[in-house]
Amino acid sequence: MKPIEIFIDADACPVKDETYKVAQRYGLKTWVVSNAFMQIPQSPLIARMIVDAGPDVADDWIAEHIAPGDVAITNDIPLAERVLTAGGYALAANGRPFTENSIGAAIAQRALMEQLRSTGEMLGGPRPFDRNDRSRFLQSLDETIQKERRRRALQRGGA
Repeated sequence: MKPIEIFIDADACPVKDETYKVAQRYGLKTWVVSNAFMQIPQSPLIARMIVDAGPDVADDWIAEHIAPGDVAITNDIPLAERVLTAGGYALAANGRPFTENSIGAAIAQRALMEQLRSTGEMLGGPRPFDRNDRSRFLQSLDETIQKERRRRALQRGGA
């Protein structure tokens, strides 16, 4: 079975450093996918993937390379849906996991917010990212990796 890998939708990701720390602890390969050059730590476990500029190019690269049990860090709801469809885990930067049960509501809410913004009824964006979001993210990423490791151990034991 292929080792767990982490994919960061990196262009606007505020938790890259936290992801590197958790990935290092577990010895997991981490892909930093962006449309532009981005500084990354020197590590054989961290790889930079610069894709062409354009809407969804980074998302497409992640969706094409993610495998069951891999983890994607993204706030992009359509990408999260693609990751779940591929059998991966999708975590938002605030630690909220996207799940089969929550993705439909997230897509509907996204469409509603887009409509409100287009009519000018809604001004402003999400609340600022803070320390609590960072802490929740660290805990959620760790729990997700532990969950997948347990699932794989059971699979090996039952095989």
